[in-house]
Formats: sequence, structure tokens, C-alpha cells
Amino acid sequence: MPSAGKWFLLSALIGIVAGVGAITFQFLVQLVQFLCLGHIAGFPAHDAHADYSPFPEVEGIFSPWYLLLVLTVGGLVAGWLAWQFAPEASGHGTDAAIDAFHNKRGEIRFRTPIIKTIASAVTLGTGGSAGREGPIAQIGAGFGSCLATALKLSARDRRILLAAGMGAGVGAIFRAPLAGALFAGEILYSEAELESDVIMPAAVASTVAYSIFCFSLPPEFRFMPLFGQDLHFDFQSPAELLPYTVLAIILSLGGILYIKVFYGIEKLFHKMPGPGYLKACLGGLATGLVGLGLYFAGNRDVALLSALGGGYGMLQTAFSDIGSVTTSALLAVALAKIVTTGLTIGSGGSGGVFGPSMVIGGCLGGAVGKQLHSIWPALIHQPGSFAVVGMAGFFAGCARAPFSTILMVTEMTGSYRLLLPAMWVSTLCFLLMRRWTLYTKQVPTRLESPAHRGDFIVDVLEGMHVDDVYQKNRKLHLVHEGTSLNDIVHLLAETPQRYFPVVDHQEKLLGIFSAEDVRSYLYDDTIWEIANARDVMNTRVITLTPEDDLNAALTRFTALNIDELPVVSPEDSQKILGILRRKETIAAYNRRRLEHMLTE
Repeated sequence: MPSAGKWFLLSALIGIVAGVGAITFQFLVQLVQFLCLGHIAGFPAHDAHADYSPFPEVEGIFSPWYLLLVLTVGGLVAGWLAWQFAPEASGHGTDAAIDAFHNKRGEIRFRTPIIKTIASAVTLGTGGSAGREGPIAQIGAGFGSCLATALKLSARDRRILLAAGMGAGVGAIFRAPLAGALFAGEILYSEAELESDVIMPAAVASTVAYSIFCFSLPPEFRFMPLFGQDLHFDFQSPAELLPYTVLAIILSLGGILYIKVFYGIEKLFHKMPGPGYLKACLGGLATGLVGLGLYFAGNRDVALLSALGGGYGMLQTAFSDIGSVTTSALLAVALAKIVTTGLTIGSGGSGGVFGPSMVIGGCLGGAVGKQLHSIWPALIHQPGSFAVVGMAGFFAGCARAPFSTILMVTEMTGSYRLLLPAMWVSTLCFLLMRRWTLYTKQVPTRLESPAHRGDFIVDVLEGMHVDDVYQKNRKLHLVHEGTSLNDIVHLLAETPQRYFPVVDHQEKLLGIFSAEDVRSYLYDDTIWEIANARDVMNTRVITLTPEDDLNAALTRFTALNIDELPVVSPEDSQKILGILRRKETIAAYNRRRLEHMLTE
């Protein structure tokens, strides 16, 4: 099968599975929410505008204590599933997929995405503070990995399909296909690096997955941005970049706090004795206590319950009706969300970190926008736009993925008019948070990735040629084809040269021998005068020309396990120009690598 056809077919197949996986996962989350949060706890549903649910809204009386019970049992069930069947399914799944790409040859166990789907549906459906991107990313990545293994593809192909599946799942469930494709290549690295090989397969897979997911929705919700189409924001003056710079600084400080709290809580639970499912149970209980504490402290303000669950309802309010929510409520939800996300996922619960990051960044952005609007109303007309930009900037800094995050936020909100401030704030957050990342399995660049070990050597050596390295003025002993073995033995004693080209009377290359080739004759001096160079030489000579690159040279050195190769004229393969040594090739690579490091 031609390469393009192969990748199109495999990517489309991954897109189909990722799309169906997104539908299944979304249904399971909403089913658990309907049964547990709705019927048992009477938890008020408050989702994004286009977040469709096939289940009717439950009209019940909210019970804080039943909510606490649901969260505790949810943590226990999700933790037990991961502990019993797939420990790697606990935590946020995107990091596990990144780790598999870099360190595990792209291999993910078949059971992992299945357990991740069920455990995450329980975590999110019972009110845990987690996101959807981790589970769906692991579903797509797991299928891509298993498909490559079943087809006996190479480790490189398996990694590409894993990343394509990850992007397809994210693009489908967040209704952001373009961002999903770019996310697959960008999220793997903490620096401004991109895994370019995965972009096109991920684009095909993301398009198919998005289409399948959207056609599962009622007609009025199909292809609608997650937060609706009634968001009308504008960027009216370059002077607005100044308050947006203030926003970037505050988002960066909030992002650093988020990462430190998240991994601090995770380390605390890791040190606790006992099985993982009991830790997850305790995490669910603590999450409920924090959320309800905020609820009671705010005089039973239902909006403050956005610190639990997905929290997209608060974001929808910040976008569409920011005047109805106070600055203190936005800040309270953002800070509480930092803690509840750490408790839910850090304790061993299952879910992603993208959703909570969107809520935290959006709430911080909305709070900053409201405050700056009260100070400078002539410049800041739409404080809700700061919530949109805050979403992008916060996650761009925390996840080290600015471009895919910018696109994802614009696709989720349907507002491309804020593209410029989103780029500005996301870039600043990316630079200010360079030392911190929410995904610990990221590596800085392709150079540091075990998946690309050796790529840099090839790139460097392919940029250098034999003519740049071999010593043209070196005295080279050529051996005439009629030279006796006796003379050859004495020549070996007089020169450090190890490989000897054999030539005719016109100095045309006929063959080559090494000192090791002569060694077998040393103990039989009776043939020293009978045998000559023709008897010793190897006529299958592997040569190089000055135009050959050093990667080709090193490949031949390695394949033949020899240390020197003749360099011949490109016009005449029998005209010898010199000898290239393996150690000279290695030395040239080391010099170039040192130059590269000094210029970084």
C-alpha cells in the first residue's frame, strides 16, 4: 500500500474509534451524573451552552450531605477500578500517553483505555473535579497503539498512531478538530517544539472523530461551539494589550500555584499508607468538603459549586453574563478549583486536567477583567473577553502548548476576534512559566526524547561531507598488486597505517587489505615470497566519494565493522584520493554538537 494511502486509512480508522469513544464516554459521564448527582444529591446541573445531555434535568432538592456521600463513593469506585485492573489509568491520562510515546515505544495495554473510560466517567459523574481530555486522549491513543501492534508496524509508526489517536479524541469531545490535530504534535514537548510527523495523521483522525461525534448530537447542537455562538467580543485598540499583559502576569502566578498545589497534594497522598482505592476515597471526601465549605461560606451560593464537577457552567456565565457574578465568587471558584482538582486526581482519581485548567484560567481572567473594567472603563468595554483569553493563557503556560490551546479556546467559544490578545497572553504565559509544566512526562525537545535517540546524530552528519573531514595531505601507502607478502610484512612494521589500498601500475584501485588480513600468514614464512598482494586483498571494496555525507559514511563503517574507508574520485571509482577514518567521523560529529550546544 502506498504510504499516503496507508496513513489515510489508518488515521481514518483511528478517527472512527475516537469519535465513537468520545460519544460513549460522554454518555457514561452524563448517565452517572443523572443517576448520582441528579437523583441522589439533587446537584444543580450547570453546563456549557451546547453541552447536550440525552437525560432530562432532575428537579430535586439539593442535599449537601448526599453530595458528600456520592463524591466519597465515586472516589472509592474509580480508585478501586484503577488499582485492581490498570494502575496507569489513575491520574490524568494525557501524561500517561506522553510517557508511552517517549519511553515505552508507543505501547499502551489494551485494557488501559477501557478502565480509564469507566473510572473517569465515575469520577466526573459523581462530582469530582477533573476534565475530559485525559480519558478521551487515552482512549484514542490506546487504540492507535493497539492497532499498530496488531498490524506489526514499527515503533515509529506506533508512536505516530498513538499521538493521532490522542489528538482525535481531544478534537472530538471539545469540538475543536483543528486544535486537536495540533495538540497531538505540541503537547509532547515542554519547549517550542512540534512533532511534525503526527500532524497530518492527527488532522485526518481529528476530522473524522469530530464529524462522528457531532452527528450523534441533535441537529440544533451539531457543529456548534461548546460555549455557543452568541459570544460577541472584539479587540478594539492596541492599548488593550497593556491590561492583557497584567492578565498574563496574574495567570502565570496562578498557574505556578496550580502546579505546585497539584503535585504537592499528589506527593502527600503518595506518602500515605494503604491501598490506592482508599486514598482515592479520601480524596473524594476531601474534595466534597472543600466544595461544600465554599458553598456554605458563600451563603449557599449555587454558583460556588462550580468548584466541583466540570465547572463549565461558571465559565458560560463569565462569557455570557459576567455582570451576574461577583469578582470574589470568580476568585473563590478559581482557588477552590485548584485545590479540588489536586484532591480528585492527585489522590488517585481518574480524569484530565484540561477542563479544570479552563475553569481556573477563565475565572481568573473574568475576575481580572471585572476589576480592570471598574478601574479603566473607557478602555475595557468587555470584561468577559478576559475570561476567554484567560482560558487560553492559563493552559498555554501550564501545558506548554500555546498554539493548540489558542485554537482550542477559539473553536470552543466560536470567537476568533480575540485571536490577537489570546496569542499575546498565551505567549507571555508560555515564556513566564518556562520552568513549570503540568505534564511531567513531557521532554524539552526532540533531542532529549528517547523516541528520537539518534535523530540528531543523523541530522548533523547529513549536513557534513567526507570532503570536509578526510585528510587530503596524509601520506598514504599504496601497495602494488605484485608486492610480495614478505615486503608487505615489513611494511606493516614500519607504518601505523592499518588499511592498505591495492593498485595496479596506473594506481587504479583493485582491492584493499588490513593488517588483520595479513596476520594469518605471519606464522608460515615459507609462502612470504610466493604470495603477493593479490592473494591477500579483498576485491569487494566499499568506497566513499568527497560528496558523500558523513551519515552514509558512518552507516558503512557500522555495517562492515571496519575503521577506514577509501575515498575515491566521483568521476573515476578506481582513482583513490585518500582514506576516511571512523574516529575522524566521530570527532567531526562531536565538534559540531559542541558548536550546537554553545549556540543554544
